[in-house]
Amino acid sequence: MALSREQLAQRVAQELQDGFYVNLGIGIPTLVANYVPEGIEVMLQSENGLLGMGQFPTDEEVDADLINAGKQTVTMATGASLFDSAESFAMIRGGHVDLTVLGAFEVDCQGNIASYMIPGKLIKGMGGAMDLVAGADNIIVTMTHASKHGESKLLAECTLPLTGKGCIKKVLTDLAFLEIKEGKFHLLERAPGVSVEEIVKLTAGELVVPNHVPEMQFPT
Repeated sequence: MALSREQLAQRVAQELQDGFYVNLGIGIPTLVANYVPEGIEVMLQSENGLLGMGQFPTDEEVDADLINAGKQTVTMATGASLFDSAESFAMIRGGHVDLTVLGAFEVDCQGNIASYMIPGKLIKGMGGAMDLVAGADNIIVTMTHASKHGESKLLAECTLPLTGKGCIKKVLTDLAFLEIKEGKFHLLERAPGVSVEEIVKLTAGELVVPNHVPEMQFPT
């Protein structure tokens, strides 16, 4: 069964390490803030000028003046700080973010990402994505494996305008967790109940499948 948005966020959260500075992109990545594992401490950064972003607020906690880069209301963790966007982008461009989690429209087996434009459609735009993919060595893309029409989003070559070239190393979809290396997708894990055959069928780029592909594990 395909993973839900919440399960995608939970699986990404398993990649967090104690002491990481992490930037969460718009959409599914923002949900990762709700699933930081117990026993570790991370600082979540938002490019509009917040370091130390907390979980999404309850109705009682909402502060309309406190928002993330996607204009969603957020909370601040203990020790958080606020600053202007110029300083925020200096952090990003200076390579001070340990992990970036982004959404995407397409990713290909060369590690290229297309995430900001679909010709003829109204999209929110680039935001900080181009700076993030240029300034971070550790990037995880989370997305659906295929479009609503059943067309693969994991391609041999991206067809949409690129956000960045050769910068993506790992992709988590609603069907699988994959690593990109040596010009190929490498299947690491599959979603519970999803067969390897289904993943192969919906992956247009070259896919390396090991003899055993474990199912993803989620905390109970």
